[in-house]
Amino acid sequence: MGRYFGTDGFRGEANVDLTVEHAYKVGRYLGYYFGKKHEDGKAHIVIGKDTRLSSYMFEYSLAAGLAASGADAYLLHVTTTPSVAYVTRVDELDCGIMISASHNPFHDNGIKLINRDGEKMSEDVIAEIEDYIDGKIPEIPFATGDKIGKTVDHVNARNRYMGYLMGLAKHSFKGVKVGIDPGNGSAWTLAKSIFDALGAETHVIHAEPDGTNINKNCGSTHIEDLQAFVKENHLDVGFAFDGDADRCLAVDEKGDVLTGDHILYIYATYMKERDKLMGNTVVTTVMSNMGLYKALSKHDINFEKTDVGDKNVYACMNKNGYTLGGEQSGHIIFAKYATTGDGIITAIKVMEAMIARKSKVSELSKDLVIYPQVLKNVKVADKDKAMADTGLSELIKTVEEELADDGRVLVRKSGTEPLIRVMIEADTEEKCHEKADRIVDYLEKNYG
Repeated sequence: MGRYFGTDGFRGEANVDLTVEHAYKVGRYLGYYFGKKHEDGKAHIVIGKDTRLSSYMFEYSLAAGLAASGADAYLLHVTTTPSVAYVTRVDELDCGIMISASHNPFHDNGIKLINRDGEKMSEDVIAEIEDYIDGKIPEIPFATGDKIGKTVDHVNARNRYMGYLMGLAKHSFKGVKVGIDPGNGSAWTLAKSIFDALGAETHVIHAEPDGTNINKNCGSTHIEDLQAFVKENHLDVGFAFDGDADRCLAVDEKGDVLTGDHILYIYATYMKERDKLMGNTVVTTVMSNMGLYKALSKHDINFEKTDVGDKNVYACMNKNGYTLGGEQSGHIIFAKYATTGDGIITAIKVMEAMIARKSKVSELSKDLVIYPQVLKNVKVADKDKAMADTGLSELIKTVEEELADDGRVLVRKSGTEPLIRVMIEADTEEKCHEKADRIVDYLEKNYG
């Protein structure tokens, strides 16, 4: 874990943990680093942002840093994280920058870095950026004269990305009533435009961003409004995105939530039927519900588990040639079409399975039984010391033996906060809480 960049970029409260000076220095070093790889010293870097109030401030800080180092900054303006990955890769740019704190509240923001292949930036480059921020690298030269960089309006590339997504749909959406909740975030215009163009009867809520209402009681982290909206308007399906639209959750026609696990099951079985599930394998993280694994096994579909984070999911997929993977939170990766989780692609692929099977969405996942799951966070003074405690290990082993085949235990340290996360799955919610509380009480007593 880096000093500034965590599992999903440099994130923190705007102008408190992540300041304009930080953004400027990130731009300065990226422009310098990638400029060295060109004979003319000029790097070409694309920037996208979500709808947060501070995103505009960080956009100009990054662009100023890039131009000061001689790089040209290509501005996509308000757009999604997966669109930045797509444009970086297709336009063969040096790297991409997305300004977003994903599902966090508006006062937070973040800087996500994407390499020229449309994948998360390598840790060695991030380490150099952090060294520059901390003054461990000598000051880098400013570009002068005609070597100074410029900003380029690149919104046409965002439009090309939208056209690409439309081309992924294998069926017309005509006659399907779809609800969309972009969470006042990046997808607030993109999603409706795409679904309208594909023929859907599209109904949208929470698409009036004002800079401070992104993710506020809406989107994939607060899906209750979409559930009610789908039921009240008798819609066929609903889709909710997070702030930068790299994740998607769905709501069926009954108003029930479909998590990332449901979506993985729906599309894995759909692909299996057509003999198109590469490696006959789905990649998940350790947070996926055991109900998913049992349901996949009934269809003779294999699965692999990675650590939490879509970056880890994609690494496993890329290494083994798998094409479907994702997280319970809604980061779903369709490797044939994208290098990152893409909420809009996820919605299009759920529509594909629904239309091809001529089924209601609720019927697509009826055989998936989700086990009750409880996740509790414990604030501790020393995460590593707590996790190395043999008493904790013995307690976890005892709880696992008690649950046997009717549940599982996952205790892990947070990658970004001083927390130990305790997750229990069991056949009843009461059992989940009882087992989790025993582990939580031990951690609080000894390390809280």
